Amino acid sequence: MDPVEVGKSLRIRWKEVVEDQDESLFSLTSNCPLFIKSRGYDKVCVSEEERDFPLAYSLVVHKSAWMVERVIKALYSPGNIFCIHYDQKSSPQFISAIEGLVSCFPNVFIASKRELVYYASITRLQADLNCLSDLLRSEVKWRYVINLCGQDFPLKSKIELVSELKKLKGANMLETSRPTPYKEMRYSFHYELKDIPHEYQKMPMKTEQKKPPPPHGIEMFIGNAYFVLSRDFVVHMNSSEVVKDFLVWSEDTYSPDEHFWATLVRLPGVPGEVPRSEPDVTDLMSKTRLVKWSYLEEHLYPPCSGVHVRGVCIFGAAEMRWLLNYGHLFANKFDPKVDPIIIQCLEEKLEERQKLFQSVASSTCNKVSPK
Repeated sequence: MDPVEVGKSLRIRWKEVVEDQDESLFSLTSNCPLFIKSRGYDKVCVSEEERDFPLAYSLVVHKSAWMVERVIKALYSPGNIFCIHYDQKSSPQFISAIEGLVSCFPNVFIASKRELVYYASITRLQADLNCLSDLLRSEVKWRYVINLCGQDFPLKSKIELVSELKKLKGANMLETSRPTPYKEMRYSFHYELKDIPHEYQKMPMKTEQKKPPPPHGIEMFIGNAYFVLSRDFVVHMNSSEVVKDFLVWSEDTYSPDEHFWATLVRLPGVPGEVPRSEPDVTDLMSKTRLVKWSYLEEHLYPPCSGVHVRGVCIFGAAEMRWLLNYGHLFANKFDPKVDPIIIQCLEEKLEERQKLFQSVASSTCNKVSPK
């Protein structure tokens, strides 16, 4: 995090960055013992605190198989469980690489049902729901579930994550705020999934057809797609008729994942409820995900040292200190094609922290065996 070293990293970044191809991960995972040893999974040490507090992860991904593997490596513990949902539109090379990856672990699996995921549509929400259903059926009695995408990365070591989540004492952690008039438009009208010319994509498009109010008199809140949810909350959600009706009502809205979770945690009586009487929980107050928006740079946080994509900063190495000191659990977005050094530095820093915290805890090294 020294300014001189940051400057050196920028010079490296100016050179052409060559990303590891999906095919190389597929090739390496064809020999699971070699893959596990070469990537250091056989040296994973687990504290008693981590063993007693297993976590679940839902990863909704569509590209960069090596980046997916690096996220899993940073979070991997034999007691945790990982569900990977890949977009049905993903390349054959990516799908093969992900299938190769999961073949090497007993606690990493592919979602039993997979969606064609389209930006801002119900399919993005459904992908996480598919993983949540599978995770509930697993034998691992995880305490919390966290959803991730392929451009997220942790800012806390595994033992720090457990320590932070234990402090919640069954509460959920996510953004949940009262909607602005602009955000109300996203669920007040019927949206239809339509082709976008020249982009070979589909996107929800607003119609003039007004929607009825949400079922059961539900009061709406808005947030983002990221959550940290307790097992009790997910179990309740999975069996609730109110939740099922609300999901059906949300199917023709714009970006339903940005109101679905934020609204459900405010329902009276749900496990880990955020009472409606409490003030807004903004994205900077919730520790789930640290995202840097271009229009708030120089006001709430320093400028992006990477690049912007749709108003979101893809981080560069100069943001290392800011990312680690802000207090969030994860950050978005990272891309090895933009700045590979920030990802490598975070990997090394989290390993340092894991060893430091485990040095004062009761730890044992568990050798990971391939399937």
